[in-house]
Amino acid sequence: MKEGATLKKPLGCDPNRSLLFAQVVSGEPEMRIDEGDYLRNIGWQGKTGTVFLGDIANVSLRSLGPHDPPKFSKRPDYDEQQWILNSSSGELKISIKSASYWGFGLWAKCFYNEIELIGPLSLRARCVHDIMASLGRNPWEATRVKKFEKITNASITEHGECWRELTRYARNEMEEEILIVENEIKSLIGTDTEIEIILDNAKIALEDARAALLDRNAPAVERALGRAITALIEANPNTEVRSSELESIVTKSAVNQHRNTKQINASDLLNNDIDFVDLTESE
Repeated sequence: MKEGATLKKPLGCDPNRSLLFAQVVSGEPEMRIDEGDYLRNIGWQGKTGTVFLGDIANVSLRSLGPHDPPKFSKRPDYDEQQWILNSSSGELKISIKSASYWGFGLWAKCFYNEIELIGPLSLRARCVHDIMASLGRNPWEATRVKKFEKITNASITEHGECWRELTRYARNEMEEEILIVENEIKSLIGTDTEIEIILDNAKIALEDARAALLDRNAPAVERALGRAITALIEANPNTEVRSSELESIVTKSAVNQHRNTKQINASDLLNNDIDFVDLTESE
């Protein structure tokens, strides 16, 4: 088997995990690896190694949200773009493998990333949705299709379907959340003339949520849903968020808005101003 090849096949909405393959387009950003194998920014002082994270891994870590310090289970050797990196965010775990698949690894576009996500399907789907939205391109579209298909053990069509399957799942979840809030608002229309303006504001917020969903902007969907839910509760505090589904949306909206305000660029990961705790020394 050629170097970098795998016997694995891509997985989309699998009950336990998702496995995706992506074409790397850019090797940037250049970063550092400290003595404990943790990812550091380019200005990190001390004994370090060099790694080129690449556009796919960069976006994947950002889409993960606030996460544990990324750690390499396989450090790069002579080639700074061949490595395996792991991190987690709550229940969601990610492993990213970078390897070459043609051209002897001489250019950034010689590389692909193998991304494994383990955790609740909802979280995996949302992460993949955000990766695709941030990239602005189809990550499975390879520079050398035949070589990519051979080394990843799947056709481009199979790769694309796995990515799209997860993004559809995330989109359907957000559409369902919008519908639940909309039905709650409709149930209050006509019950009290004094709350009509508040309900109108809630409906405007839902329109914003739908527009953001069309733009694949999940954080904007959540912000708009949060405004609609706030208006709903203001319109009738005694509603007590009548359904468990709506209560779940309230909780998830708050968590995800916190998640999105905490997102950081990979180039800013673990900078010198952030206290670093090496969990390997906790025992």
